[in-house]
Amino acid sequence: MDNVTHNIILAPSLLAADFSIVGKQLAEIKEGGAEYIHLDVMDGLFVPNISFGTPVIKSLRKCTDLFFDVHLMIDRPERYINDYVGAGAQLITFHYEATENPRAVLEQIKAAGVGAAISVKPGTPVEVLSDLLPLCDMVLIMTVEPGFGGQKLMADMLPKVEWLAREREARGLDYDIQVDGGVGKGNAADCVKAGANVLVAGSSVMGQPDLRLAATEVLSAAKGIN
Repeated sequence: MDNVTHNIILAPSLLAADFSIVGKQLAEIKEGGAEYIHLDVMDGLFVPNISFGTPVIKSLRKCTDLFFDVHLMIDRPERYINDYVGAGAQLITFHYEATENPRAVLEQIKAAGVGAAISVKPGTPVEVLSDLLPLCDMVLIMTVEPGFGGQKLMADMLPKVEWLAREREARGLDYDIQVDGGVGKGNAADCVKAGANVLVAGSSVMGQPDLRLAATEVLSAAKGIN
């Protein structure tokens, strides 16, 4: 692990929320220690499913002050960066595989005044991001195939996290490392040990009967607190 301290941040995924009581749920996860809400935008093209877009995000902005971590699982994300910034995104992640010029998209996001992040699918070697890392505020490693909730974490993705942590230290960079997919209290510590500090949790938090307790338990596990 590198010697730069990165705070451990819990980013529950809205995909697993109950939209009929979403304002209440957002308040509960914040009480449990969550700082981010992870907003998965899916277009039915880059990934098989469709989720929500800017109108939902804009509405949510009115009922919570959680940090908006917007994950664009969409084809050619450069078409919509300004729309998501306008809706309230504070950090935007897109996929390396979804655009012909990922460097230009990172630059576009940074020029819009929000955090810029990039992700790779499980089948894509993380090393393809090497030249882009200096432009990144965060890098997201998918620990499941993107597009579906409730999958089991693929432990063989954690070496990608370790590589990112080594590169960060060796090159004097300062990006966060996020993991998304199957993260819960049983494996949060493994993710942090590998080098991740931003943990996306879907059903392990938002799908539980007591969201505040579930958030607290995942954070405690990540920090090694019994």
